[in-house]
Amino acid sequence: MRLGDFNDLEIAREVSIGFYLTSDDGDLLLPEKYRPVGAHVGDVIRVFVYRDSEDRLIATTLEPLAVVDSFAALTVRDVSAAGAFLDWGLEKDLLLPHANQRQAVRVGDRVLVYVYLDEATDRLVASAKWQQFLSPEPFEGAENTPVQILIAEETPLGYSVIVNGTHAGLLYQNEVFRPLRIGELLPGHLRQIRPDGKLDVRLGQPGYDEVGTAAATVLAAVRARPDGRLPLGDKSLADDVYRRLGMSKKVFKKALGSLYKQGLVELGPEETRLASVD
Repeated sequence: MRLGDFNDLEIAREVSIGFYLTSDDGDLLLPEKYRPVGAHVGDVIRVFVYRDSEDRLIATTLEPLAVVDSFAALTVRDVSAAGAFLDWGLEKDLLLPHANQRQAVRVGDRVLVYVYLDEATDRLVASAKWQQFLSPEPFEGAENTPVQILIAEETPLGYSVIVNGTHAGLLYQNEVFRPLRIGELLPGHLRQIRPDGKLDVRLGQPGYDEVGTAAATVLAAVRARPDGRLPLGDKSLADDVYRRLGMSKKVFKKALGSLYKQGLVELGPEETRLASVD
């Protein structure tokens, strides 16, 4: 049986408070409120196993927000002398000890953590020092390899991310076209492997037509204006472009170039007009 993860266990017997399930670590209770509809003694069911408030092994059919040996962004529900308690979708909150915090957290904070089994106490705990749980091995992949990107934290350069759940990466701010939330898991691809082994990544799958999609967005925005004039152009501020269109200034300029070459728009320093408008 794997503590902090899903297990397929057999129903050994039924009691007034639920089912007892058979495992190598002894029978454990699945409370009546989590009883699957139509389940009977002898059935094998899938349950998540953890410890309750009295440190007893217990099973549930609830889906936690994180399992053991994984990263997740969780919300602080309470803070005490023992540390912070995180909401991970179960009745008993997950402990983030003070020693595992990078900085003091408050109720309501959203924190990226790594969930692991503390061998000294045999309890599941969280650590906000997630970098130390990344793989030290070289990343196996080449430029344009599709990857999964977990948003870890915002930095002056953009966002620190976790790539494929194993390696540190960086997503540059000028390649982000909308606000990102800590804990978001997004499709992306590898841009390059830096000499220090860290990864530069981009959102979207390789071969994704970023300029074509951006051009379609700009053209739709121009056509939506009653006078066919969008108050954004080559000299517009990057913040104004992002606020109106949700894309970087760099991508916006490429989109303008594409539309101009197609004869669809006319360009001004601070506006874009439909070509048919005088």
